Amino acid sequence: MDKLKCLITGGAGFIGSNIALELQASGHEVTIVDNLMSGVMGNLKGFNGEFLKLDISRPFELNQKIDLIIHQAAITDPRFDDDAEMMRANIQGFEHIIKLAKKNNAKLVYASTANLYGNGPVPMKESQEKELISVYGKSKLEMDFMAEKLFDKMQIVGLRYFNVFGAGEQHKGRAASMIYHLYNQMKEGKNPRLFKHGEQKRDHIYIKDVVAATIKAANVKSGVYNVGTGLATSFNELVAVLNDVMGTNLDPEYFEMPYDPSTYQSDTQADMTQAEKALDWKAQYSLKEAIKETIGLY
Repeated sequence: MDKLKCLITGGAGFIGSNIALELQASGHEVTIVDNLMSGVMGNLKGFNGEFLKLDISRPFELNQKIDLIIHQAAITDPRFDDDAEMMRANIQGFEHIIKLAKKNNAKLVYASTANLYGNGPVPMKESQEKELISVYGKSKLEMDFMAEKLFDKMQIVGLRYFNVFGAGEQHKGRAASMIYHLYNQMKEGKNPRLFKHGEQKRDHIYIKDVVAATIKAANVKSGVYNVGTGLATSFNELVAVLNDVMGTNLDPEYFEMPYDPSTYQSDTQADMTQAEKALDWKAQYSLKEAIKETIGLY
């Protein structure tokens, strides 16, 4: 990829910061915008580009030349307590970024989500009927509809991330990955707590794979693609992997699901057929090797 002038929205967040640092390491010129509502400056250790504290969901002006926009800024917690504000911020923010991309004739890659598949059939295909279980998923599906109308007019790619984990998620609180939460319990010698009976499944994808897929997406045809491993791991299996990597022998402690089942995504697993073909990419890290590398960075 030629040296580009890149703008990363939400660049102090988990995924955005990892993308920004990788692009910088590859020799690209990177500017980050973030309102620091959920991102943290601690994620940007080693970043030497321009940082702008900015809420892109409100009108703004940027006059520098931009070749590539990677749009990660959003309210991302599915259980955020203000539905109307989530819809407003996520949709208006995307509208503003589309306008900026058009002004610069820039490529645009944005974060969608696997949450919009809800409890639909697995493996989850991009084309399957959507099952919205949160306003977050609703906002991202609306963004996908907006993008679809522009496929023939600009280069715009949406990525439906599955369950991302890795260094940089420590600040996310309850929205952090199950891997992060279980690891923190187990490193203190506590029994890992799981919803009964630990058979819920997730397509856990390592942040380094997500970064690689996102950067690849800057050079593919417009579309919306899954970003996952194509594999589903139950929470019970996840505890077994963590025990193996950590050298512990802690049994799960099961408790009742605290959420309405209609709002909780029980299983996720990506169908990667379209994405692997379009992006010429597939996840490189196994769950075990990714966890082994991650727990040294948490």
